[in-house]
Amino acid sequence: MKHFAQLIKTLDSTNKTNLKVDALTNYFLAADDRDKVWTIAILSHRRPPRPVNTTLLRHWAAELSDIPLWLFEESYHIVGDLAETIALVVPSSKESTDKTLTQFLEEMIALKPKSEEEKKQYLFQNWEVLNYYERFVFTKLITGGFRIGVSQKLMTKALAKATQLDEDVLAYKLMGNWDPNTISFQDLVLEEKESDYLSKPYPFYLAYALEDDAASLGNIQDWSCEHKWDGIRAQVILRNDEIFIWSRGEELVTDKYPEFASFIGKIPNGTVLDGELLPFPDGGIGTFNDLQTRIGRKTVSKSLLQKIPVVIKAYDLLEWEGNDLRSKSYLQRRQILEELFSKVGQKNQDSFPLLLSQRLQFDSWTEVAQERAKSREMRSEGLMLKRNDSPYQVGRKKGDWWKWKVDPLTIDAVLTYAMRGHGRRSNLFTDYTFALWDLNDEGERELVTFAKAYSGLTDAEFREVNAWIKKNTLERFGPVRSVTPHHVFEIAFEGIAFSKRHKSGVATRFPRILRWRKDKKIEEANTLSDIKALIPNAVKESNPS
Repeated sequence: MKHFAQLIKTLDSTNKTNLKVDALTNYFLAADDRDKVWTIAILSHRRPPRPVNTTLLRHWAAELSDIPLWLFEESYHIVGDLAETIALVVPSSKESTDKTLTQFLEEMIALKPKSEEEKKQYLFQNWEVLNYYERFVFTKLITGGFRIGVSQKLMTKALAKATQLDEDVLAYKLMGNWDPNTISFQDLVLEEKESDYLSKPYPFYLAYALEDDAASLGNIQDWSCEHKWDGIRAQVILRNDEIFIWSRGEELVTDKYPEFASFIGKIPNGTVLDGELLPFPDGGIGTFNDLQTRIGRKTVSKSLLQKIPVVIKAYDLLEWEGNDLRSKSYLQRRQILEELFSKVGQKNQDSFPLLLSQRLQFDSWTEVAQERAKSREMRSEGLMLKRNDSPYQVGRKKGDWWKWKVDPLTIDAVLTYAMRGHGRRSNLFTDYTFALWDLNDEGERELVTFAKAYSGLTDAEFREVNAWIKKNTLERFGPVRSVTPHHVFEIAFEGIAFSKRHKSGVATRFPRILRWRKDKKIEEANTLSDIKALIPNAVKESNPS
């Protein structure tokens, strides 16, 4: 546990990727194999179930610290993190422990079915013999909310350096269903298996946002356009009569989308498609809201498969007949992809979950701009601009691929609630809830919550709003405060759809603060009718409110 806590301390104290990779690499070189497995599990979000609820943790920490619960709660609201608060208030001891990370985690798993008194004694015994950072890590593991600013990709990179194994192969090894309780480091990481290469994806090619005039890209004849679809970027891999689906976040999600099993036997082995996973209810592209009903589900029911089927809108072909096509030009790859689609996709249009993203050609950049203006009607985020002779590169590169997104939608809303931020903003109220006007059953105007946002203001503006919130708080609900409706902010967002899960009846995508409208009174803020009018007609028809 000492070594793992020191690792977390190092990771938590820097924002530099290279330093984090070095710290993880050194840890993997020195740690016990069982601890390595559990570290991989923790950093890839495979934590054991929480054995103690947070209410009990707060009460017991206050008791052990010999402080009133209200003082602990106030401290918690200031610090913003429960494990950190407990690590700060519980008195340290000169004693120590030599237990390993694995021993602690096995004890936590065994703790879950025990009585409250047994759980309390276990916590007291360990809180009293751990130093600050060990106690912080121990409590993080107990709460089950272990997030420390390390992506799985970064962790995999460090593991590759420590083991000298291929990073892409490791990414596959660490995906899927494996149990840190039972698997060994040899079996999980070191043992070479043919299947490790069978599903290996290609690194994704990413585009930069176009900030200049599109005409600056030169001759329009050198470029092709496609709509930028609003789904989940993915590679669909078919090899040896097996199918594998990888998200851009390097997550193997094959089991989440069983409809793609129909590709086996119809699309040849040795094929890798690059495209966008999209919801396709009622034979048309749905909203990202629809897709969220499928994301994160451990199992997908038959009814959900029927209600929100998913398709892949393919726009590139990275492997064909087992050959890597990435060095070929975009047009060459597209030609093979279109031939594949004409043979396979069009024959199975009614039920086959494969669509082709149309390649668009124009005679002028003005025509491109006109097509971009249609994006929301098409359920897309804008356009992708791809140079015809471009190879499929690795990572984010400037020059050949650009994304030209539509301008965000905006609305003027009233600040109604505020919550403390996180990290360096934990002492400021920076997470805001906004509302719009609507008529209640009595025909009177009232403010109805519609979105939350926590970015877009300068540090000076956040401090100014924070000072105002403290002086104009109406009620407190734990870390949240309701405030006097007074300030208007312009809120920007990428998309909008009707939603039965929200009181306002709408859900916005990527809401953020665009500017503080000090020139407006709250009476001049927008209404729910105004924001619903921004929903495209196609969405209104398929999702009646």
